[in-house]
Amino acid sequence: MTQPHPMTRLHLDSALVDGAVIADVAVDVDDDGRITAVSAGTVRTPADIALDGLALPGFANAHSHVFHRLLRGRTDADGGDFWAWRDLMYRAAGRLDPDRYHSLARAFFAELLEAGYTAVGEFHYLHRRPDGTAYAPHGAMAEALADAARGAGIRLTLLHTAYLRGGLDEHGNPLAGSDAQRPFLDTAREWRGRHEELAAIAGPLVRRGAALHSLRAVDPAELPTLLEATDPDEPLHAHVSEQPAENAQVGAAYGASPVEVLARAGVLSPRFTAVHATHLSPNDVGLLAGSGSMVCMCPSTERDLGDGIGPAREVADAGVGLAIGSDQHVVVDPFDECRQLEGHERLATRRRSRFAPEELLAAGTQGGYRSLGWQGGEIAVGALADLVVIDQASARTVGTDPARAWLSASAADVRHTVVGGTVVVRDGAHVAGPSRDALRAAIEEVWT
Repeated sequence: MTQPHPMTRLHLDSALVDGAVIADVAVDVDDDGRITAVSAGTVRTPADIALDGLALPGFANAHSHVFHRLLRGRTDADGGDFWAWRDLMYRAAGRLDPDRYHSLARAFFAELLEAGYTAVGEFHYLHRRPDGTAYAPHGAMAEALADAARGAGIRLTLLHTAYLRGGLDEHGNPLAGSDAQRPFLDTAREWRGRHEELAAIAGPLVRRGAALHSLRAVDPAELPTLLEATDPDEPLHAHVSEQPAENAQVGAAYGASPVEVLARAGVLSPRFTAVHATHLSPNDVGLLAGSGSMVCMCPSTERDLGDGIGPAREVADAGVGLAIGSDQHVVVDPFDECRQLEGHERLATRRRSRFAPEELLAAGTQGGYRSLGWQGGEIAVGALADLVVIDQASARTVGTDPARAWLSASAADVRHTVVGGTVVVRDGAHVAGPSRDALRAAIEEVWT
């Protein structure tokens, strides 16, 4: 999608600013897509871009695997656990090439925007052809994602992911990669070379980040080499303690938890985000807090896969920043992800009000933006002009307290989405057309 010249002023019926709902808000945006002024009680002029509804900061999806969108509605017929789900995921990965990946990602990013996400962190490890040979250029799959993000108009942090071995067995011994893992597997040298090449993808909507798939897929001895190839300020993510089996395997291999191993290797820092973090010990929480690291929880995925309930309140109480992600995209709804941080806590403790509503919204907005390396997630001077506007008169939101309307809303209530001052979703549909037809076509092309 060609980006139009940024608008100079948005006029919002109402907006959540500094925790309060304010009527008739004007938001001025500069040519870099940043907010230069927020004014209350203004009169709309013909030159303004008028957006009806309640404006909130845009949500950040801090953990996404685009190609997992292929699995929605296809993984439950035969039952099975996480590992059975993973087998189907491998099949999906083996059917993609750069063109198919671009089509899928372009349509999926439109779906994210229609749901109210304005930024996404793509945890990208689908690097090679299904037979394991390299593309030319080596970053062709990553470039397809970046082009798709620019085309859809979403803000993307491409988390270029190292996946260097097939895993660990129950005794902690490394496993050679299976045939199904050939699209993922790299060497540290190959990853470093590609990472350097991908510096060229950076632009107004796209930035490069780095990720370690997990300590099952990366030997800790390789970590110094990988970290040396990254910029000191670029986001760094990893799957951490997603499964009890992962903790057991890493413990058998290294005599420590995944967080402890990462701490010893110097990975933990304010730029690091531990994804899932479902099975943390109190010591793990302390290490994350002491290093300034963040945690990204993905409640819809953790619920769907039966992974467990992560210690969200314990993590937050320790001072660890929280973010949300939709991971495998069984649900694409930032309102639901935020609510379920609280909902899972209630189930685990049988107590209500574990999080203040403001804390949940901050996890979905400011926390995610920080995790992905962008200055946004709030309607404030200096922040990126990334907004979502919801309907206050839907079957879900009508009659609710406007200051808490997002607690009742769903993705279906998104009226408009703005990224960098540009309207990319208008009246519930992506400006290039609703995402549904394009998604259907991209998914059918892969599976048929």
